[in-house]
Amino acid sequence: MLDLSTNSAVNIPVIGLTGGMGSGKTTVGHIFESLSIPRWDADKAGHDVFRLEHSLREQVLKLFGNDLAIFHKGIHCDIDRRKLGERVFQDPDALHALNQLVHPAVGKAFKTWYTQQRHVPYVLREVAILFESQSNLGCQAVITVSADQELRVSRVNERDGLSQKEIEQRMANQWTDEQRAAKADFVVHNNSIDVLIPQVIRIHRALCSQFQ
Repeated sequence: MLDLSTNSAVNIPVIGLTGGMGSGKTTVGHIFESLSIPRWDADKAGHDVFRLEHSLREQVLKLFGNDLAIFHKGIHCDIDRRKLGERVFQDPDALHALNQLVHPAVGKAFKTWYTQQRHVPYVLREVAILFESQSNLGCQAVITVSADQELRVSRVNERDGLSQKEIEQRMANQWTDEQRAAKADFVVHNNSIDVLIPQVIRIHRALCSQFQ
């Protein structure tokens, strides 16, 4: 848990932003950014730690295979995340082992980013598996984004080119919309008929009022 009370640099509320694959949580996050709310993206941080931390890459190769290495001019610089996903999302034990490696590094990256924030009513911590990883324990409130699964599958297929089987394997390792909604403080609905901006503004005003 992030201990705000002993953080001498900042004391800004952390609001979790979550939602399943294809729910549109990043789109919602961008709307908050347009309201001058800083957003930290765990998925992007996951990309960054692979590129920045050689020891983490070596541990991943040792566990999941040297063929995952991406080279640039003969130097090992990254991990093939698509190929890695194909291996771990169909094996719960492998996924758990990967998370044990990656989550501490991503959590450290968040704390570094958090201490650099200033003069905002709150910050967003966007994490797809916020509850599953217990990252919600460091949040003062949680927003979840929900959408019908059929629509979510379609969005991910169009965005990432994954097959329906691959998408469903990955979704099976995440909480359902119902589970997230039961634990969240706010729910944003993002089906085809829903309008996002008014929902986000209402939540933003409520958070500003709560934490002013």
